[in-house]
Amino acid sequence: MTKRMLLALLAMAGVAIAAYLTLYKTGAIGELACTVGSCETVNTSKWSMLAGMPVAAWGLAYYVLLLAVALAGVQERWSESLAVSRALLVLTVWGVLFSGWLTYLELFVIHAICVWCVTSAVLVTVMCVVSAIEYREQVAVHR
Repeated sequence: MTKRMLLALLAMAGVAIAAYLTLYKTGAIGELACTVGSCETVNTSKWSMLAGMPVAAWGLAYYVLLLAVALAGVQERWSESLAVSRALLVLTVWGVLFSGWLTYLELFVIHAICVWCVTSAVLVTVMCVVSAIEYREQVAVHR
């Protein structure tokens, strides 16, 4: 399995988490399965909306974009593209920064933790590490 395939797989997990949280936020499902933390407190706080949309919906769009870029990157045409590697790295760094901000809000403003949000933050951090390694390998190939 290539690193881009791994990134696509991890992005699919992110899509599932973000879709689940979006369905909750939009009222399509009634309760969150949350064995640890206070998921409903976090997901009903004023911080769960950004520019009129649920943060989870932004996350869903983010993971779908990341999935599309990773899947494009495994196609023969772009399999060794430095631009794809750069895009994956930029996207995942952005995801880590945004997740860091959201985690800060959970800990110090909302005073509640959502296990799904933490899982997403860990997921995007792992994706950032994988994309950084993949980018470094592509840079070495293109020298």
